[in-house]
Amino acid sequence: MTVEQVAVLRAPANAMTQRSQNEFDSSLENAVAWMKAVQERLQINDNTKGPRSALEARLRETEKICHLEPEGQVKMDRVLKSADTLLGSCGEDQKPAVLTKLKDIKTQWEDTVVYITHCHSRIEWVWLHWNEYLRAQDEFYRWFQSMRVTLEPALELQLGWKEKQWQLSHSEVLLSNVQNQAVLLDRLLEEAASLFNRIGDPSVDEDVQRKMRAEYEEIKAKAQDRVKLLEKITGEHKEYKEKVDAFQGWLGGMTERVSSRLGRANQSTLENQLKDLRDIARDFLRGEESLKNLERQSVGVIQNTSPLGTEKITRELEELRKALEKLKLLCKEEEERLLKALKLDGSYRSQAQLLGTEVAEFRQEIQRLAKSLEPGEKARDEEELIALWRKYTVTRSALVAEEAKAEKLKAQLKELIQFSQDGQPLSANVVTALQDFQSVKGKTAKLLTSTGMELAQGFQHLLRDFQLWKTEAQRLVNITASVPDRSMIPTFLPQLEAALSESSDLKEKLTAVLLKRDLLSGIFGEERAKSLVAEVTDATKDRDRLHNCLLQRKSKLLNMLSQQKDFDAAFEPLQKRLAALRIRVAVEKEPQPDLRGKQAQLQKLQRLQEDLLELAVQMDDLKLLVQSEPSHQHKMSQLSSDYHTLKRSLEMMLEQSQQCVEEHWLFSNKRLELQQWIMVVKQKLESYQEDSDGWKVETRAGEIERLSAEFPNKEVQLHLVEAHGQRVMEQSSPGGVALIQEELKQLKESWNSLRVLEEMLSGLVRSWQLKRVNADSGKKKVMTNHNPKPGSFRHAGNAVDGHYGWGELRDGEGDFNSGLEKFEQWLQVENAKLARIIEVKVPTPEDVKARKSKLQELQSRIPEGQDLFENLLHLQSTKGNSEDLEDVRYRWMLYKSKLTDSIHLPIHNSSEGSAGFRKSRSGGLCAFLERVCCMALPLQLLLLLLLLLLFLLPLEEETHSCALSNNYARSFNLMLRYNGPPPT
Repeated sequence: MTVEQVAVLRAPANAMTQRSQNEFDSSLENAVAWMKAVQERLQINDNTKGPRSALEARLRETEKICHLEPEGQVKMDRVLKSADTLLGSCGEDQKPAVLTKLKDIKTQWEDTVVYITHCHSRIEWVWLHWNEYLRAQDEFYRWFQSMRVTLEPALELQLGWKEKQWQLSHSEVLLSNVQNQAVLLDRLLEEAASLFNRIGDPSVDEDVQRKMRAEYEEIKAKAQDRVKLLEKITGEHKEYKEKVDAFQGWLGGMTERVSSRLGRANQSTLENQLKDLRDIARDFLRGEESLKNLERQSVGVIQNTSPLGTEKITRELEELRKALEKLKLLCKEEEERLLKALKLDGSYRSQAQLLGTEVAEFRQEIQRLAKSLEPGEKARDEEELIALWRKYTVTRSALVAEEAKAEKLKAQLKELIQFSQDGQPLSANVVTALQDFQSVKGKTAKLLTSTGMELAQGFQHLLRDFQLWKTEAQRLVNITASVPDRSMIPTFLPQLEAALSESSDLKEKLTAVLLKRDLLSGIFGEERAKSLVAEVTDATKDRDRLHNCLLQRKSKLLNMLSQQKDFDAAFEPLQKRLAALRIRVAVEKEPQPDLRGKQAQLQKLQRLQEDLLELAVQMDDLKLLVQSEPSHQHKMSQLSSDYHTLKRSLEMMLEQSQQCVEEHWLFSNKRLELQQWIMVVKQKLESYQEDSDGWKVETRAGEIERLSAEFPNKEVQLHLVEAHGQRVMEQSSPGGVALIQEELKQLKESWNSLRVLEEMLSGLVRSWQLKRVNADSGKKKVMTNHNPKPGSFRHAGNAVDGHYGWGELRDGEGDFNSGLEKFEQWLQVENAKLARIIEVKVPTPEDVKARKSKLQELQSRIPEGQDLFENLLHLQSTKGNSEDLEDVRYRWMLYKSKLTDSIHLPIHNSSEGSAGFRKSRSGGLCAFLERVCCMALPLQLLLLLLLLLLFLLPLEEETHSCALSNNYARSFNLMLRYNGPPPT
């Protein structure tokens, strides 16, 4: 190989290496320039000194720089990518230099990222520290203002010592709060000093700190002064209150002392009583001096007390003085009384002795009666209570006889007291005797009343027990009158037996009450005793009546219990058989795959209906046996309800199954009929295709046109079969749906192949007719003036015979264009009406009826459109008009098919678009090609989707190919992060 050949081979490699080197250098320069610019911006903002607004601006700037990190990463990725490319294409001697530059740029990038993070973090930390300090400072000043507002007003005068004590406690709490704030203030000042060292802002300098400290000390001094003043005021009031309490104690003692010296309770002689009263008078002089001292001390307390408290202190001193004066007056009056009592003496001694003897006899009689009232053993039954009541009645009569003696003793004592100076002992004996008499009298009345009440309560308890039993018995009678549930009979029978047992006990007790009428009169009185006897008599009658009712109910329930066993033996088999039939019916709800399975399901349902009718006969026989039992009737009603529910469900399933069989059978017949027609026509057309000579086309033209005329109706029939198949698939199992879809697919393929064959032969016929028309173009036909009826026109295929009857060919072409335009306008209007009807939702039965009537109205105008279309067939002449007519024919067939489907298919609430109806004119393309494109549209979309997936998901082994760098689809990876080469 020559040197020139080697140079030629190396030239492309050198060129590629140079391009890689240029790309690497360019990306490296861009990355270095970007990092240099970022570092310069960071150096400008890397400072925490200055006011808060400047710090905030630097924080925002560093935040923006942090957001630029992805941009730098992209530049680094480009450098790495270009470095990989350069290392792959350069020589071994150049790789160390490239790797050195790559290492330097990586180190610089890491330094830049760390610098960005640290700079932003440092400024952000200072910013947050400053915010927290300001928040704490605001909280301190809010506390400071609140405390200043609290301590600023003057002290409020209080009502008494307790209120002043509360006020002192509140001030001490405020002082404690102020002292506790010292720790928070020290911490705040430390934070301010630390922050000042970092930012150097005047808002946190030493002057501000000293000012905060001075303001705190001022508040603290105010709180301490308030506490000292309140301690002084509270101490003065406490001392005054203690002296007042001491004076009141002294005054209470003097009151007791005076009271003990007054009246006849004093057992000492009159001389001793006068001496004691004079000693008390000397003590009153010392107490008056103490009261004056209290009045002088109250002046200072009143100055620091509220007006209401002042009034209370003044009123309290006045009450103390009044009490002292009252005691002095009592002592003076008692002294005068004693002086008068010394002058009285007389015949008191003899009368007092006689009264003492009578009092002793009276007391002996009272003690004898009291002993008879001493309680023995507690009465246990009604007889013992009656004996006690009679005993207490005798004692009450004896006490009534002693009432006259008691009154005589009172009169004698009153006379002695009028003339006696010392009647207290005798008076005490008489009063004691009278008290004993009243005590025994009261005790007798109390025992008699309590014994009578116990007897009355026994009678009342008896009536109350009877009422409770009556209520329970009446409830049992009412409940057992008609027992709906036979299972409750074992529950009611024990209750009835217990009620009957209690009824027997009540009868004995009520009879015993009626035998004690005299006792009732003594306890309750005549009127109340008569009322009670009447109540007991009525209760006895009610008991007898309810007792008989309970016996009847018990007998009835025993009979029902025996009948229940017979009913259950006949009812349970019917219930189980109905449940088994329900299970069998539920099994038959599953859809069947084919016609044979649906027919077998229909036969099973018919057999189930026969079994259900047989069960109904057995139920009617059982109903005749339970007509008199409500509970049995309820069970039979429930069973009958379940039976009718199952019967209605089975009838609906039968109707639905029969409808499914008929629809499936109709679908199969229609499909087979259309399939046979396609096979026959396909065989004919294939035979015509083999004999496609000119003279044979001429002989077969009429036959081909006749078969072509059948195609529109058969195409409508095809659409109907497809729609019918959709309804059948809705009523079939998944396996049956797949089978029907396969049958419809085969039918569609047969139709498409037949349609292609028909179009081909129709094209041959039209070409042959066009040649005949051109050959006879010199001939002119005379057109008649009258318009024939639509049904009288012959097919356009007969034009080859020369019997048009419409005059010249040019005039015929004009009539065809106007007729085509008229038919297209009519079809467009009808198509729009049908689209509006389909789009409307039908949520109610009235809307369904309205929709159906509108569709029937459109269907009634189908003959009119058919006449217009047949006119166009007769007016067909040129090739262009033939293509237009094919397009109109296709749209006319689609409209009729859609209208038929809308009438027969089920109605859904969701509106369907009318885009399937609207079809623009072919614009010169063949109608056959348009139909092929429409049918192939789903397949085309599927192929496009697969192609798109191939672009979006490239093969794994091609990820390192150089061709992927220019692949547009490569930039749309379906993931959150993209790590491949950048799109170009």
